[in-house]
Amino acid sequence: MTKRRILVTTALPYANGEIHLGHLLEHIQTDIWVRFQRRQGHECHYVCADDAHGAAVMLKAEAEGVTPEELIEQVHRNHERDLRAFGVNYSNYYTTHSPENRAYSEHIYHKLKEGGFIVTRTISQLYDPIRGLFLADRFVKGDCPRCNSPDQYGDSCEQCGSTYHATDLRNARSAFSGAVPELRETEHEFFDLPAFSDSLQDWHAAGSIQPAVHNKLAEWFKEGLQAWDITRDAPYFGFAIPGKPDKFFYVWLDAPVGYMASFANYCNRRGGLNFDEFWKEPSDTELYHFIGKDIVYFHTLFWPAMLEGAGMRRPTGVFAHGFVSINGQKMSKSRGTFITAARYLESLSPEYLRYYFAARLNEGIDDIDLDLHDFVTRVNSDLGGKLVNIAARCARFINSYFNNQLAADLGRFGDLPAEQRQAAGRVADHYEARQFARVIKLVMDMADSCNARIDACAPWKMIKDDAQREQVKQLTSAMLESYWLMIGYLAPVLPELFTNSCRLFGRTPEMCEGLAVAPLAGSTISPFTHLFKRLEQPQVDAMIS
Repeated sequence: MTKRRILVTTALPYANGEIHLGHLLEHIQTDIWVRFQRRQGHECHYVCADDAHGAAVMLKAEAEGVTPEELIEQVHRNHERDLRAFGVNYSNYYTTHSPENRAYSEHIYHKLKEGGFIVTRTISQLYDPIRGLFLADRFVKGDCPRCNSPDQYGDSCEQCGSTYHATDLRNARSAFSGAVPELRETEHEFFDLPAFSDSLQDWHAAGSIQPAVHNKLAEWFKEGLQAWDITRDAPYFGFAIPGKPDKFFYVWLDAPVGYMASFANYCNRRGGLNFDEFWKEPSDTELYHFIGKDIVYFHTLFWPAMLEGAGMRRPTGVFAHGFVSINGQKMSKSRGTFITAARYLESLSPEYLRYYFAARLNEGIDDIDLDLHDFVTRVNSDLGGKLVNIAARCARFINSYFNNQLAADLGRFGDLPAEQRQAAGRVADHYEARQFARVIKLVMDMADSCNARIDACAPWKMIKDDAQREQVKQLTSAMLESYWLMIGYLAPVLPELFTNSCRLFGRTPEMCEGLAVAPLAGSTISPFTHLFKRLEQPQVDAMIS
């Protein structure tokens, strides 16, 4: 198998709030895919960062009586702590407020300007006369100009789905001060996105995006792409545009550049890794972005066009996912279902959520509902009642009757683990295609087969007959072989359970390469200790109380 060289990123969490379950879906999905690639022996680097710039960060820092730098530093520590607690194994977790990001943002800007892709225009924009700042569309609220729904943002209506300009809102007001905004002129710079329309469509057609995203983009191409405003006026927390101290890069220009900056920081710290091999053409490396479906516009239009205009490589693929709901509804603070990572960790194991998300994830962009009753039932049934139950039932026979020694020859019972080992290729194909739910289904079917075999043979009865003791050893050794294989298949999803299972079988994770772990035949196991703690409904109820 040819060794691949892969760089993977997730969308950058914004540095003005806590990590919540919506963030975790994306980071867990990415981590599972990265862990799979590493177990396959590929060189796979995974970087992320906090998205630290913008008016919202500036204003939150002001409200908390700290500097923006102090705010983003504290948020960064909390974000990385929470994400790593869920087993997300980054190569580097950084920030967009960095010297590397400033340097690469300015480099791309200058390249685009040299290529004639940056133009200056005078525009009219809404201005908050009380706060003394120009208002981005998301900071203007009012009545929808199409359906008259109140309290809608300045770019789109959540009720009827219409898009419009902030100046079209009726009864508009500033989201910061409540003041009626004034229309004022200002000079901004624009990126000529329409110049890349043909090359973007060719890139999309080459398979870089999912079919559903391709269909949505086709609508935007039909309407015609528009030049993109990359400027924001002072006061603003971000990078000043070179030569224009009162103008700043729009946060969405330097945010994706944060992928490059984080990787550059990683290359410098690690040594021996060439940044250019992953970001410049020609390249035999692969670059993938995992994102939410709400930001496909930026990652499949603006970002690849910026890269192309700057003479850099475009992503190999952009993978979007859907949103997370709780009990069929949007996450809500008033209902207690806006669940942060820190709140979840107070009472529940991260492995439960990793498993449940994996069981619902596929290659599409469908939304995922975290039904909390189903969450409890499925985790207990699959992990406790099916998978770990095999190890618990069989290891105790080996511990109690056979001096911890597994059978070297599995006899007639070796057919099941041998059959399950043949599925390694299918498991790998499902992981590669991000069809994690199919992996879970395949492994749970294997677990059902093992438990059915144990029930049919009834080793607790066989052990009473001395003539059948060797068959009990072969049976329980074979089922432990199957368990070991299944937990190897699920190692990217359940790294902690895999590590604990390694201890049972006298292995370490570092000794286990590939998805199909090496057979255990004849080896010595440790005394069985609990591998799974049952999830109780009151724990979940406490999380949302």
